Amino acid sequence: MQTVTLNNRVEMPILGFGVYQIPPEQTEQAVTEALAAGYRLLDTAAAYGNEEAVGRAIKKSGIPREELFVTTKLWVQDAPAQDNTRRAFETSLNKLGLDYLDLYLMHQPYGDVYGQWRAMEELHREGRVKAIGVANFYPDRLLDLVLNNEVTPAVNQIETHPFFQRTADQELMREHGVQIQSWGGFAEGKNDIFAHPVLSGIGAKHGKSVAQVVLRWLTQRGVVAIPKSVRAERMAENIDIFDFELTDDQMAAIATLDTRATLFFDHHDPAMVSWLSARRLDG
Repeated sequence: MQTVTLNNRVEMPILGFGVYQIPPEQTEQAVTEALAAGYRLLDTAAAYGNEEAVGRAIKKSGIPREELFVTTKLWVQDAPAQDNTRRAFETSLNKLGLDYLDLYLMHQPYGDVYGQWRAMEELHREGRVKAIGVANFYPDRLLDLVLNNEVTPAVNQIETHPFFQRTADQELMREHGVQIQSWGGFAEGKNDIFAHPVLSGIGAKHGKSVAQVVLRWLTQRGVVAIPKSVRAERMAENIDIFDFELTDDQMAAIATLDTRATLFFDHHDPAMVSWLSARRLDG
Protein backbone atom coordinates (compact mmCIF):
# COMPACT_ATOMS: atom_id res chain seq x y z
CA MET A 1 0.00 0.00 0.00
CA GLN A 2 1.31 3.42 -0.92
CA THR A 3 1.10 6.19 1.64
CA VAL A 4 1.07 9.98 1.79
CA THR A 5 2.88 11.98 4.46
CA LEU A 6 0.69 14.51 6.25
CA ASN A 7 1.92 17.93 7.35
CA ASN A 8 2.81 16.59 10.81
CA ARG A 9 4.77 13.66 9.32
CA VAL A 10 2.04 11.09 10.02
CA GLU A 11 1.85 8.42 7.30
CA MET A 12 -1.62 7.80 5.82
CA PRO A 13 -2.54 5.06 3.33
CA ILE A 14 -3.49 6.56 -0.02
CA LEU A 15 -6.32 4.08 -0.43
CA GLY A 16 -8.81 3.08 2.22
CA PHE A 17 -12.31 1.80 2.87
CA GLY A 18 -15.28 4.08 3.49
CA VAL A 19 -18.53 3.10 5.19
CA TYR A 20 -20.81 5.99 4.21
CA GLN A 21 -24.39 4.78 3.65
CA ILE A 22 -23.59 1.22 4.74
CA PRO A 23 -26.35 0.30 7.21
CA PRO A 24 -25.07 -0.49 10.71
CA GLU A 25 -26.28 -4.07 10.44
CA GLN A 26 -24.08 -4.62 7.36
CA THR A 27 -21.09 -2.55 8.42
CA GLU A 28 -19.33 -5.06 10.67
CA GLN A 29 -19.25 -7.71 7.95
CA ALA A 30 -18.21 -5.18 5.30
CA VAL A 31 -15.32 -3.87 7.40
CA THR A 32 -14.29 -7.43 8.30
CA GLU A 33 -14.08 -8.31 4.61
CA ALA A 34 -12.28 -5.04 3.79
CA LEU A 35 -9.64 -5.74 6.41
CA ALA A 36 -9.23 -9.27 5.07
CA ALA A 37 -8.75 -7.80 1.58
CA GLY A 38 -5.87 -5.67 2.86
CA TYR A 39 -7.39 -2.28 3.64
CA ARG A 40 -5.89 -0.57 6.67
CA LEU A 41 -7.43 2.91 6.37
CA LEU A 42 -11.03 2.94 7.63
CA ASP A 43 -13.23 6.03 7.28
CA THR A 44 -16.45 6.54 9.24
CA ALA A 45 -18.28 9.41 10.94
CA ALA A 46 -20.57 10.08 13.86
CA ALA A 47 -23.25 11.05 11.34
CA TYR A 48 -23.07 7.65 9.62
CA GLY A 49 -24.41 5.84 12.66
CA ASN A 50 -22.11 2.85 12.24
CA GLU A 51 -19.07 3.61 14.40
CA GLU A 52 -19.90 0.78 16.83
CA ALA A 53 -20.02 -1.75 13.99
CA VAL A 54 -16.67 -0.51 12.69
CA GLY A 55 -15.25 -0.90 16.17
CA ARG A 56 -16.52 -4.47 16.51
CA ALA A 57 -14.91 -5.43 13.22
CA ILE A 58 -11.61 -3.88 14.28
CA LYS A 59 -11.66 -5.74 17.60
CA LYS A 60 -12.52 -9.09 16.04
CA SER A 61 -9.89 -8.74 13.30
CA GLY A 62 -6.98 -9.15 15.70
CA ILE A 63 -4.96 -6.72 13.58
CA PRO A 64 -2.53 -4.74 15.75
CA ARG A 65 -3.86 -1.24 16.38
CA GLU A 66 -0.70 0.41 15.07
CA GLU A 67 -1.27 -1.18 11.66
CA LEU A 68 -4.64 0.56 11.25
CA PHE A 69 -5.45 4.15 10.32
CA VAL A 70 -8.91 5.02 11.67
CA THR A 71 -10.79 8.19 10.78
CA THR A 72 -14.07 9.48 12.14
CA LYS A 73 -15.77 12.86 11.92
CA LEU A 74 -17.26 15.49 14.20
CA TRP A 75 -20.76 16.72 13.41
CA VAL A 76 -21.85 20.35 13.93
CA GLN A 77 -21.99 21.05 17.68
CA ASP A 78 -24.25 23.29 19.75
CA ALA A 79 -22.70 25.89 22.04
CA PRO A 80 -20.48 25.66 23.98
CA ALA A 81 -18.75 24.16 20.96
CA GLN A 82 -15.43 23.42 22.65
CA ASP A 83 -16.97 21.40 25.47
CA ASN A 84 -19.41 19.63 23.18
CA THR A 85 -16.67 18.75 20.70
CA ARG A 86 -14.72 16.98 23.42
CA ARG A 87 -17.86 15.09 24.46
CA ALA A 88 -18.58 14.14 20.85
CA PHE A 89 -15.00 12.91 20.46
CA GLU A 90 -15.26 10.73 23.58
CA THR A 91 -18.57 9.31 22.34
CA SER A 92 -17.05 8.37 18.98
CA LEU A 93 -13.94 6.91 20.58
CA ASN A 94 -16.04 4.81 22.96
CA LYS A 95 -18.25 3.55 20.14
CA LEU A 96 -15.17 2.56 18.15
CA GLY A 97 -13.63 0.93 21.22
CA LEU A 98 -10.31 2.68 20.64
CA ASP A 99 -7.80 4.54 22.80
CA TYR A 100 -6.95 7.10 20.12
CA LEU A 101 -7.82 8.14 16.59
CA ASP A 102 -5.46 8.48 13.67
CA LEU A 103 -7.51 11.26 12.06
CA TYR A 104 -10.42 13.36 13.33
CA LEU A 105 -12.23 15.51 10.79
CA MET A 106 -14.68 18.38 11.22
CA HIS A 107 -17.48 17.06 9.01
CA GLN A 108 -19.06 20.36 7.92
CA PRO A 109 -17.84 23.98 7.77
CA TYR A 110 -20.69 25.27 9.92
CA GLY A 111 -21.51 26.26 13.47
CA ASP A 112 -18.78 27.56 15.78
CA VAL A 113 -16.00 26.29 13.55
CA TYR A 114 -13.34 28.03 15.62
CA GLY A 115 -14.59 26.63 18.91
CA GLN A 116 -14.73 23.16 17.43
CA TRP A 117 -11.25 23.53 15.98
CA ARG A 118 -9.76 24.73 19.27
CA ALA A 119 -11.10 21.60 20.96
CA MET A 120 -9.66 19.46 18.17
CA GLU A 121 -6.29 21.21 18.57
CA GLU A 122 -6.38 20.37 22.28
CA LEU A 123 -7.15 16.72 21.56
CA HIS A 124 -4.24 16.68 19.12
CA ARG A 125 -1.86 18.21 21.65
CA GLU A 126 -2.95 15.64 24.23
CA GLY A 127 -2.14 12.78 21.85
CA ARG A 128 -5.76 11.59 21.68
CA VAL A 129 -5.64 11.93 17.90
CA LYS A 130 -2.59 11.80 15.64
CA ALA A 131 -3.90 14.28 13.07
CA ILE A 132 -6.86 16.63 12.72
CA GLY A 133 -8.50 17.95 9.59
CA VAL A 134 -11.72 19.03 7.94
CA ALA A 135 -14.22 17.90 5.33
CA ASN A 136 -16.28 19.84 2.79
CA PHE A 137 -14.31 23.06 3.23
CA TYR A 138 -14.21 25.17 0.08
CA PRO A 139 -11.02 27.21 -0.52
CA ASP A 140 -12.23 30.39 1.20
CA ARG A 141 -13.27 28.61 4.39
CA LEU A 142 -10.17 26.42 4.38
CA LEU A 143 -7.77 29.32 3.95
CA ASP A 144 -9.53 31.27 6.71
CA LEU A 145 -9.03 28.34 9.06
CA VAL A 146 -5.39 27.89 8.03
CA LEU A 147 -4.45 31.54 8.42
CA ASN A 148 -6.15 32.13 11.76
CA ASN A 149 -5.30 29.04 13.80
CA GLU A 150 -2.27 27.37 15.30
CA VAL A 151 -2.68 23.95 13.66
CA THR A 152 -3.14 23.68 9.90
CA PRO A 153 -5.62 20.96 8.95
CA ALA A 154 -3.78 17.83 7.87
CA VAL A 155 -6.57 16.73 5.50
CA ASN A 156 -9.55 18.20 3.66
CA GLN A 157 -12.00 15.50 2.53
CA ILE A 158 -14.10 16.83 -0.35
CA GLU A 159 -16.24 15.64 -3.25
CA THR A 160 -13.69 14.64 -5.91
CA HIS A 161 -14.37 12.47 -8.96
CA PRO A 162 -13.84 12.61 -12.74
CA PHE A 163 -16.77 15.01 -13.20
CA PHE A 164 -15.71 17.37 -10.38
CA GLN A 165 -11.95 17.18 -10.23
CA ARG A 166 -11.08 20.07 -7.89
CA THR A 167 -7.65 20.70 -9.40
CA ALA A 168 -7.48 24.35 -8.28
CA ASP A 169 -8.62 23.35 -4.79
CA GLN A 170 -5.94 20.68 -4.68
CA GLU A 171 -3.27 23.18 -5.69
CA LEU A 172 -4.32 25.56 -2.91
CA MET A 173 -4.18 22.69 -0.43
CA ARG A 174 -0.75 21.71 -1.67
CA GLU A 175 0.48 25.28 -1.16
CA HIS A 176 -0.63 25.17 2.47
CA GLY A 177 0.31 21.59 3.30
CA VAL A 178 -3.21 20.16 3.40
CA GLN A 179 -3.76 16.67 1.99
CA ILE A 180 -6.75 16.32 -0.35
CA GLN A 181 -8.98 13.29 0.21
CA SER A 182 -11.86 12.26 -2.03
CA TRP A 183 -15.37 11.35 -1.08
CA GLY A 184 -17.73 10.19 -3.79
CA GLY A 185 -14.86 9.02 -5.98
CA PHE A 186 -17.22 7.04 -8.19
CA ALA A 187 -19.73 9.93 -8.27
CA GLU A 188 -22.14 7.41 -6.72
CA GLY A 189 -22.72 6.05 -10.22
CA LYS A 190 -23.99 9.33 -11.64
CA ASN A 191 -23.44 10.27 -15.30
CA ASP A 192 -23.33 6.53 -16.02
CA ILE A 193 -19.72 6.58 -14.86
CA PHE A 194 -19.19 2.82 -14.95
CA ALA A 195 -20.07 2.71 -18.66
CA HIS A 196 -18.40 5.97 -19.65
CA PRO A 197 -16.61 5.47 -22.98
CA VAL A 198 -13.47 7.39 -22.02
CA LEU A 199 -13.03 5.50 -18.76
CA SER A 200 -14.06 2.16 -20.26
CA GLY A 201 -11.63 2.62 -23.13
CA ILE A 202 -8.75 3.33 -20.79
CA GLY A 203 -9.69 0.34 -18.66
CA ALA A 204 -9.72 -1.95 -21.69
CA LYS A 205 -6.15 -0.94 -22.55
CA HIS A 206 -4.95 -1.93 -19.09
CA GLY A 207 -7.24 -4.89 -18.50
CA LYS A 208 -8.85 -3.00 -15.62
CA SER A 209 -12.37 -1.98 -14.65
CA VAL A 210 -13.67 1.59 -14.71
CA ALA A 211 -13.60 1.59 -10.91
CA GLN A 212 -9.91 0.66 -10.96
CA VAL A 213 -9.18 3.36 -13.54
CA VAL A 214 -10.90 6.00 -11.41
CA LEU A 215 -9.07 4.95 -8.25
CA ARG A 216 -5.76 4.86 -10.12
CA TRP A 217 -6.49 8.33 -11.52
CA LEU A 218 -7.20 9.68 -8.04
CA THR A 219 -4.18 8.13 -6.35
CA GLN A 220 -1.90 9.01 -9.25
CA ARG A 221 -2.90 12.64 -8.63
CA GLY A 222 -1.95 12.22 -4.97
CA VAL A 223 -5.59 12.14 -3.83
CA VAL A 224 -6.44 9.78 -0.95
CA ALA A 225 -9.46 7.65 -1.91
CA ILE A 226 -11.92 5.71 0.25
CA PRO A 227 -14.13 3.56 -2.03
CA LYS A 228 -17.13 1.83 -0.48
CA SER A 229 -18.59 -1.56 -1.28
CA VAL A 230 -20.45 -4.33 0.53
CA ARG A 231 -19.24 -6.97 -1.92
CA ALA A 232 -15.96 -8.72 -1.13
CA GLU A 233 -15.06 -9.16 -4.81
CA ARG A 234 -15.43 -5.41 -5.39
CA MET A 235 -13.29 -4.64 -2.36
CA ALA A 236 -10.55 -6.88 -3.75
CA GLU A 237 -10.88 -5.26 -7.17
CA ASN A 238 -10.73 -1.73 -5.78
CA ILE A 239 -7.51 -2.32 -3.87
CA ASP A 240 -5.81 -3.92 -6.89
CA ILE A 241 -4.68 -0.67 -8.55
CA PHE A 242 -0.96 -0.48 -7.90
CA ASP A 243 0.21 -2.71 -10.75
CA PHE A 244 -0.50 -0.26 -13.59
CA GLU A 245 -0.07 3.44 -14.35
CA LEU A 246 -2.12 5.80 -16.49
CA THR A 247 -0.22 7.56 -19.26
CA ASP A 248 -0.06 11.33 -19.60
CA ASP A 249 -2.48 11.10 -22.52
CA GLN A 250 -4.92 9.05 -20.46
CA MET A 251 -4.72 11.48 -17.56
CA ALA A 252 -5.38 14.30 -20.02
CA ALA A 253 -8.37 12.47 -21.46
CA ILE A 254 -9.90 12.09 -18.01
CA ALA A 255 -9.25 15.78 -17.36
CA THR A 256 -11.67 16.64 -20.18
CA LEU A 257 -14.54 15.08 -18.18
CA ASP A 258 -14.43 17.81 -15.53
CA THR A 259 -17.67 19.82 -15.35
CA ARG A 260 -16.32 21.93 -12.46
CA ALA A 261 -19.60 21.52 -10.63
CA THR A 262 -20.92 19.35 -7.82
CA LEU A 263 -23.14 16.40 -8.65
CA PHE A 264 -24.63 16.32 -5.15
CA PHE A 265 -25.15 19.55 -3.22
CA ASP A 266 -23.55 22.96 -2.92
CA HIS A 267 -22.21 24.00 0.47
CA HIS A 268 -22.75 27.62 -0.61
CA ASP A 269 -26.49 27.08 -1.14
CA PRO A 270 -28.37 28.86 1.69
CA ALA A 271 -30.98 26.09 1.85
CA MET A 272 -28.25 23.46 2.27
CA VAL A 273 -26.45 25.58 4.86
CA SER A 274 -29.69 25.84 6.82
CA TRP A 275 -30.43 22.11 6.59
CA LEU A 276 -26.97 20.95 7.62
CA SER A 277 -26.65 23.55 10.37
CA ALA A 278 -30.00 22.58 11.89
CA ARG A 279 -29.36 18.83 11.89
CA ARG A 280 -28.32 17.26 15.17
CA LEU A 281 -27.36 13.70 15.98
CA ASP A 282 -29.42 11.67 18.42
CA GLY A 283 -27.78 11.58 21.80
